[in-house]
Amino acid sequence: MQGRSITRTILTIAHVAALCACTFAAGPYAQDDAPRVGPETPPASAAQWREAPEYLALFVPRIDRPSYRTFVSPHGLDDVVHAIARDEGALHPPGAWTPRPENPADAFGSGGTYDRFTLARLFGSRRSEVARGPRGHEGLVEESWTLVSPYPSPDLSRLEPGTLLIVLRIP
Repeated sequence: MQGRSITRTILTIAHVAALCACTFAAGPYAQDDAPRVGPETPPASAAQWREAPEYLALFVPRIDRPSYRTFVSPHGLDDVVHAIARDEGALHPPGAWTPRPENPADAFGSGGTYDRFTLARLFGSRRSEVARGPRGHEGLVEESWTLVSPYPSPDLSRLEPGTLLIVLRIP
């Protein structure tokens, strides 16, 4: 049997969500506003990430929030994915980091507190482009990244240009 198969190394978003729901009592992130560095911080790249904690309450289940961080970039998804391709922490299993059109309900999931009808009206017939992929070290997955562009404003009143990044830290 293969030592490190893709199925053993790469966790799907659904598996990670189930794992979080069952095992996370407290996450690895500090609850203060101290600057953080390390693999849970987006790489300093052309994407120009800004932390955006206002999206946690919207799109992340309350019990799992300590394990998540959210960021925004003024750059579009193609530029961000191009920057990630050069990031040494990004893992590249088949299908990772490939933008795909998704409905808002699929892009943002059902775990957050956002109003699904308001979000659906905001997007109308438009779809978001979504890319997902793992980051880690030496082939071990440490984070799951979800990139969404365009993304809603925190009050769900308009679509923002650029890219929203939702990071799940895997213990």
